[in-house]
Amino acid sequence: MSKAIVSPHSSRSRVPAWAPAAIALVLLAAPIVAIGAEAPAAASPGAPPTWVQRSNEHAQVLLQAFARISPEGAGQMGVAGFDEAIFDLGPGFIERNRATGEQAATELERRLADEQDAAVRQDLEIMIKTVRDNLKGAELSRKYEMPYFSVSSTVYQGLRALLDDQIPQERRQAALVRLRKYAGVEPGFTPLAELAQARIRERMDPALLGPVQAEVQKELANSQTYVDGIGKLFATYKIKGYEKPYAALKKQLAAYDEFTRREILPRARSDFRKPPELYAFALEQVGVDMQVDELQSRAKVAFKEIQNQMQSLAPLVAKQKGWSLTDYRDVIHELKKSQLVGDAILAHYQARIHEIEDVIRRENIVTLPARDMQIQLSSEAESAAIPAPNMHPPRLIGNTGERGTFMLPLQVPGAPGEKKTFDDFTFEAASWTLTAHEGRPGHELQFSAMIERGVSLARAVFAMNSVNVEGWALYAEAELQPYEPLDGQLIALQHRLMRAARAFLDPGLQLGTITREEAFRILREDVVASDAMATQEVERYTFWSPGQATAYFVGYSRLLEIRGDAERRLGASFDRQKFNDFVLAQGMLPPRLLRAAVEADFIPVQTQKTAR
Repeated sequence: MSKAIVSPHSSRSRVPAWAPAAIALVLLAAPIVAIGAEAPAAASPGAPPTWVQRSNEHAQVLLQAFARISPEGAGQMGVAGFDEAIFDLGPGFIERNRATGEQAATELERRLADEQDAAVRQDLEIMIKTVRDNLKGAELSRKYEMPYFSVSSTVYQGLRALLDDQIPQERRQAALVRLRKYAGVEPGFTPLAELAQARIRERMDPALLGPVQAEVQKELANSQTYVDGIGKLFATYKIKGYEKPYAALKKQLAAYDEFTRREILPRARSDFRKPPELYAFALEQVGVDMQVDELQSRAKVAFKEIQNQMQSLAPLVAKQKGWSLTDYRDVIHELKKSQLVGDAILAHYQARIHEIEDVIRRENIVTLPARDMQIQLSSEAESAAIPAPNMHPPRLIGNTGERGTFMLPLQVPGAPGEKKTFDDFTFEAASWTLTAHEGRPGHELQFSAMIERGVSLARAVFAMNSVNVEGWALYAEAELQPYEPLDGQLIALQHRLMRAARAFLDPGLQLGTITREEAFRILREDVVASDAMATQEVERYTFWSPGQATAYFVGYSRLLEIRGDAERRLGASFDRQKFNDFVLAQGMLPPRLLRAAVEADFIPVQTQKTAR
């Protein structure tokens, strides 16, 4: 799934806010594909329990605070009334945002003191932690970093949130108002690009760290892709009157890019490593609950064990294909030679989805919804925003049938002559595990379950971090792996190898114990990733979102530990489908709280049923 990011007022983001990881993921993810007017609404979970209703009332405090800081993000999540609003980057915006966050935290803490219900109290604690953590992150970033904004990307994301096939036509018109505000042609508004320049100049303190040089260069290379993408959106959705504000915006963004080259790039640093305090906080924010030494040690052992499994399986795949190869690297390279092209890519993945669903039903892995899953190839601008396969979640609040979409990029955009093409996702063997991760039983089912089962907002939105999101999706890959053909199983192991590599490469790069060259070599040679994939991976570890890539391995490890303990406690009465359904029904609880729920609710209930 898409990587979470930090807030722009804390210096390094393309989205505005001290948002929880869930909101950051929604903002960073690509837009949703059309489902047609006849698409069914999501299944109604009925009236939620009383405690959920009360928890959701408390959640309004945080949702409204977030909407004041990041109206684009709140609107995309489903908070009503913010389609025309844009975030505030005027003088003193950091202080205003901090005050808004403090007020929300104080009010939630007051409500916690009066709340008696244990489940509601837990939700309040989740929300308070979300606010306090984000306030802490903003302060740490302000302490160490010079501000830097990718304005082209921010504007593209804000407009793409409204110009989408699943957004009703009457709401799309708000994109024109939003465009006029970004361009500063709406009365009372200053161009966003000018505000960004002013906020950066205010804090061009030599004592603060400039942005990473590679990040700035990447954003400059992608800027025109975003600008062109904005024009294509308005043309595609036939929004009248966009031409003049769009022309003004293009000039402003070009001027901002020139400002970036002239004043920011000379301040940019070649050393991508974050200060230790910032990196430790980044790991904490994505949900990592292991010490870095333990994380790297576990990951290195897992990496070697997975390689051994791949080496045992590769000759069987080769024999089945009639090849005389034995090394897993050579077998994967050979499998990659049979690339799907053009329309065949979507057709193949759509067919694969149905094959996987048949397996899930036959093997009783998890309960499936009674509707189809969606997949879409990413546009060039969408690929620039997220240069990796991802699930764009549906809106989590007020959902009326919108569905999540599995987004598949085919290129990493960049400067002319520098575009890189993936070969990692468009061969048949790869579609098994990739669909399991981004689709079913992975992310798509994760988000569908929350919407359709009526999970509290605290557990669906504010508890969410990369560990509990990506841990489930990697677990979903493993659940499907035994039922795949041999070549599919080999690629499933390859993807698991990548997640183990992330868990020691990311901290190794940040701690200075691994070089970029070593990371590229491991990814290209041992993981057998394409140059495009290796590039986006190293960019993720070094500047897009340091720390986030470790979350897959940690989340998967913790979920396996929880399941293993449940199996030992229940013995022959353990039911995999009931366990998996139970996990999904908890929303996005982090491992510590998920374990408590399994021990308090799942194991006793299953034990009682067996005793009967």
